Amino acid sequence: MENRNLHAFERLDLLEWQTCHRLAGYSRHWPLLLTLRIASRLGDWPVWAALIACQALIHGAHGWWLALQFALTAGVAALIYRLVKTRLCRERPFITFEQIPCTMPPMDRYSFPSGHTMHAVAFTTLTADSAPWLLVVIAPLAALIALSRVVLGLHYLSDVAAGALLGYLIAEASLWLWSPAAL
Repeated sequence: MENRNLHAFERLDLLEWQTCHRLAGYSRHWPLLLTLRIASRLGDWPVWAALIACQALIHGAHGWWLALQFALTAGVAALIYRLVKTRLCRERPFITFEQIPCTMPPMDRYSFPSGHTMHAVAFTTLTADSAPWLLVVIAPLAALIALSRVVLGLHYLSDVAAGALLGYLIAEASLWLWSPAAL
């Protein structure tokens, strides 16, 4: 049986590779490379764990409920991410195109969707609802994390876009299910 996902990704890879190659070229500039590596590492988990832990400090007693919502949303997002990633199996850009440098070791083999971007957008969406004043820090960090994944040669633009869309939808579902009226 023919794998339709593979053929769709092959066509998409060919459409995106030049843009990804151009963006990955910025990794030659060490200050930008260092900044994006740090952003990517923060997006692994530390900044989101800190954000969850700070909910009680930010919101008082209600913050514990928000911390639980943030943590459960992240957990659901991780499950969905793993399910999608292991079923669609898109190779990373640096694997498919040797002209695209990999400037940071990947956490796993496949690239679709970007889990870093998915979590960054999910946490940004939850933060926008609970503490919009924090967006001056969280939104630029989320954008840097998303950009880092392409410039570091780890993801295609469509991986990042899919991760962002998934993150937004998961966070919105969480906000809908976990509304103050539901508590």
